Formats: sequence, C-alpha cells, structure tokens
Amino acid sequence: MSDLKKVIIDGKEVECDGAMTLIQACEQAGVEVPRFCYHERLTIAGNCRMCLVEVVGGPPKPAASCAMQVRDLRPGPEGQPPVVKTNSPMVKKAREGVMEFLLINHPLDCPICDQGGECDLQDQAMAYGVDFSRYREPKRATDDLDLGPLVETHMTRCISCTRCVRFTTEVAGITQMGQTGRGEDAEITSYLGETLNSNMQGNIIDLCPVGALVSKPYAFTARPWELTKTESIDVMDALGSSIRVDTKGREVMRFLPRNHDGVNEEWISDKTRFVWDGLRRQRLDTPYIRENGKLRKAGWDEALKAASAAMTGKKLAGLVGDLAPVEAAFALKQLIEGQGGVVECRTDGAKLPAGNRSGYVGTASIEDIDTAKMILLIGTNPEIEAPVLHARIRKAYLAGATVGVIGPKLDLSFEYTHLGTDRAALAKVADMDNSNEQAAVTIIGQGALQEADGEAVLGTTMQMVEASGAKLMVLHTAAGRVGAMDAGCTNDAGMDGIKDAEVIYNLGADEVDIEAGPFVIYQGSHGDRGAHRADIILPGAAYTEEQGLFVNTEGRPQLALRAGFAPGEAKDNWAILRALSAELGATLPYDTLAQLRTVLVGEVPHLAEIDTVPVNEWTPLKAKKMGKADFRYALTDFYLTNPIARASELMAELSANAKARANTPMAAE
Repeated sequence: MSDLKKVIIDGKEVECDGAMTLIQACEQAGVEVPRFCYHERLTIAGNCRMCLVEVVGGPPKPAASCAMQVRDLRPGPEGQPPVVKTNSPMVKKAREGVMEFLLINHPLDCPICDQGGECDLQDQAMAYGVDFSRYREPKRATDDLDLGPLVETHMTRCISCTRCVRFTTEVAGITQMGQTGRGEDAEITSYLGETLNSNMQGNIIDLCPVGALVSKPYAFTARPWELTKTESIDVMDALGSSIRVDTKGREVMRFLPRNHDGVNEEWISDKTRFVWDGLRRQRLDTPYIRENGKLRKAGWDEALKAASAAMTGKKLAGLVGDLAPVEAAFALKQLIEGQGGVVECRTDGAKLPAGNRSGYVGTASIEDIDTAKMILLIGTNPEIEAPVLHARIRKAYLAGATVGVIGPKLDLSFEYTHLGTDRAALAKVADMDNSNEQAAVTIIGQGALQEADGEAVLGTTMQMVEASGAKLMVLHTAAGRVGAMDAGCTNDAGMDGIKDAEVIYNLGADEVDIEAGPFVIYQGSHGDRGAHRADIILPGAAYTEEQGLFVNTEGRPQLALRAGFAPGEAKDNWAILRALSAELGATLPYDTLAQLRTVLVGEVPHLAEIDTVPVNEWTPLKAKKMGKADFRYALTDFYLTNPIARASELMAELSANAKARANTPMAAE
C-alpha cells in the first residue's frame, strides 16, 4: 500500500511519499531549499540548519526540512493538507541568521580560494544571506590536515557540515575522518593525523560545499569560468563512469564525475579523477620508423607507405588494446581480415567465449547489485578492478546483502564469507543447492578466466548461476574489451592465433609482450611498452581527443566525446586505419566517422542503443573439468594499469605510497 500524502508547499499542492523528507518534497514541487550538510546519497546529519522551513500550525520556530518526514506533518483543523512555507519572513530571518553564524569564523579567502566560482557557500551567501556583518571579534583559525597527495585542506574555511566524514565512513568504508571537540573548538580531523587510505577519497572534494577540501594537483591552475566542459566516459576501468572533462585551451585540467544512477551514481575513483597529468607526458606526436635499431621521425606519407610495404603479402595479425574505442577496433578487424589476417582483443589470455554475449558480459546490470540479497565474487578484487563498483557492493552489504568470496583473502570495506581460494571451492559451491528465492548476483573477474582452464571455470559458474536463478556479471578490467568482443575482434585460437604472424599490427596493446621475430606496427597515444617494441609507430589520439564508442562491463554502449585535440601529428585512430587501407589498395568503405558507425551498427545493431543495457540471450557453456590451481587476481597495482596512468607522475607517487603502506610493519598492540 502506498503511503502517499498531500502537502501544500508555497501554495502549490503536491502528492508525495510519506517517507520523503520535506527537502525532497520541496524538490519534487520545484522549490529550491538551500542546504550544506544534506546530500541525497549520504545519511542525514541535520547540523547546518540552512534548510529551515516553516511548518504552518507546527512549532513556532522553523524546522529542518532535511530531518523531518512528510508523514510527520499534521493536517489542518478540518483535515486540510499540511502547509509548508519556504519563503515566509520567519524562514528568511532564520536563514539570514544561520548564514551570519556560518560566516562568523569563515575567513575572507574568496579572492584566493580555489573553490571560488563554484562554491556553495558563496552562492548561498549571495542568495540567502545579509549584506552586512555585526561581528568585530577575532576569527578562530585551525591547522590544516595532511590527507595525502590528492586532497588539499584549508580547515579554517570548514563549516562542519560533516559531508566528508559521512562519505568516507559510509561510501568509501574507511574510518580515518571524524569530528572532535564541541562548540567553537569543534573541528574535522583525521585519526592520529593519518592520510586517507582509499581509492575513492577524491570525491570529498566535490562534496565539500566550501573551499576546505580542494584538489591538490589542480589547485591554482584554472578558474571554473575559463574551462570548456565536455561530457565523456572514463576508460580507466571497465565500469564506464560518466565524467566531465574540463579543458583550458588544449590542455585537460581536471576530470569531474557526472551523475548516472545506473553506473557510477555520482562517484569516480581517484585514478579516473587524477590521471589527467598522464595525458601530457610521454605522448607520441609524430610517426617513427626504426632504422638500424633506432627510431627516427618520419612524415605520415612515408610511415604509411612503409607500413603498407611491410604488410603486403605477409601473414598478418592485429591486436586490439585495452583503451581502443569500438570504431578503431572494428576498422582494424576489417583491414586485417580483408588482407587474410586474424585479430584478437583478449590480449591477457582471458577465455571469453566469442559471440556469446551472456558469456563475456553476463546478464546482470550494475543496478542489480543494489537489490541483491546475495553477492558472490569469484576471482575478482573489486576494490582494485572497479572501486566505484566496490562501493556499490558495500552499499548493498549495508542494506543487508551477504557477500561471499572465492579467491585469496581480500581486505574489503565490508565483511564477507570466505568460501575458499581454489577451483575446488568453486566446485563445492556449485554442487550445493543454491536455488532460493532471494535476488543474487554472481560477479566473476578476469583473474578467474585467464588461466588455461578459464573456459571450464566460466562454464561451471554459468551452470551454477542457471541452477540458482542468480544473475551473472563478468567484471572486465579493460574499457575497450567488451566493445571489441561485440565487434568480433577474436579468432578461434585466441592469442595462439597470432603466434606465427609475420607482421603484427598493435592497436594500443601495451599490456602484452610481443616476442622477437615479427615486424610490429604500433598505433597508440603513449610511448609505452608497445612503442618500445615497434618497428613503425603511428601516433593516435587518447580517449579525450576523439569521439569514440565504449561498451562497459555490463554491456552498455556509451559515447566518449572529444574534449581537445591530439598533440602534434597524432590523428584519430579510425582515420589512421582508413588512410592505411587506401595505401594498401583495399580502401575501407567509409570516409567519415558517421559512415563508419553506420557500417558498424549494420553489423552490430545494439551499439546504436546508447546508454541502454541490451538484454543478452542466455547461452550457458557446458561445465568442463577445472584444474586445481588457486584463483589469482587480474590486477595487483590499482594505479599503473594502462599507458596513460603509467605516464602520470601522480599515479607513480600513489602507487609507491600504496606499496609503502602495505609494507609498513604494525606495532604489537
């Protein structure tokens, strides 16, 4: 039975759920209520008092709208709907008083504050405050905290809204931040002065409504009104978080999260947020040709002619890297297969079944985790492979879900049942009667699929999922992998199929070692492992420098938009392949990105459904005999997983800090 109540807000009657708070009811009615501490994804603190409203017939003082539910309102004397006012003289005076109190100790830092221009306190002081000050006493000042290399603190500006404390405790699952003292001496601090140990800590920068927590790497490099803002998709993991790319001129200045309830809510990982300095370093900006063991610069004409000459009449293979957009992967497939070669995108050796979308994507959406009562993790460490997904599993755990782990023990931000480390543990769980009425999600990681018996592990898991009625999610580590699988960039022999190739066309695959022997043409954005092995280098654009389709780990096609242009002579990835095809005399049938996408969608129709999760036809693999080995995890270092991250100085520092933290001996209690 729905608990719908009628409320009159500023003269407008709305019907809303009784469990809603007044601030939510006002939002539903289209009435803005100022707030500092309230955030819809965090618990209610009710400590800033900025959201005060007048409840007619209620107490003779304003009520905090974030902490009062609609069902708590009393109807009028003759049963009329309760009346709430957000713009009465009582409310106006209360807000002005609250704002005056907030500004008593707030320093006048606005001209030199990095939050200036996007500061909630600034905006709300203008809208709801008074234009004078009655206080002449000295302001209090507090020491700044050292939270590590990501978050810079100016704690004198803090208004004790406790958003950062609630986020780190509830969402990130760390307990290092809290509030000490009372009254004037109250201050936010970290336990024993510790730095923050979380892959999600950068989100407190967005949450802070004043300039107390700002981005350390971005500080004092740009003002918000100087930046061009572009909506895009993150490729640092396979989750496909929605981001906003802020550029100044042609430089990327920062990445911010965009709200997307189905994928990342409004959080992003620290690697996603701070990897932008890697887009400036070690860039390939001109073609190179290797002569006498040394690389020399070349023009595009010469490089394409050399590549064409090397490929003509030879046995070809194409490798699709982890960050390649679908268009580039598809163009490579058409180019190489048109010359009688083979392509492969499963460069880590994962035994993902080609053509069976339920086997390489699964059937679960990310949102299914929210309602799951049982979650099973097989051979995956979500904290490193997808930190935002890890936070979502924690949210489900706090809502009552039980979590089981098969694989080496993990230090996760929630309690779980450890079911074993090896294949035998999986077989044991699969043999149990798992059929129950509870919603369940099984998440299998790439680490479980990379061994020789990866297909057997996946088959056993799919049979178990079918028997239990659970949903399956295949958690990928590479942003480009699902899209490349959709485009058909596979061959029957997997990575073995490219062993006897004479020429390998490497499209940004930097995580694979190519043995001596074949001639290598490398196309990518950074001078990483792939470029070191290359005989010809063709510079391509990074993910912020071209339009591209990416398909995330749940199979949702998403669009990454161009925020800037590639440096020097670097070109769009699909355009390089199109130019090379003309040089080879086998011109690909498109001249623009739109034409390419038309051909692509003709072959893979679901890629046209941007931002929807297609329903995959369930085709379980047969359960074969598994090996005996322990499961291992696909990633060990969260910060250095791709060429952009490895080019970033900040990621190198964070990686070193994480290693040092892991090796610090603990004192005996």
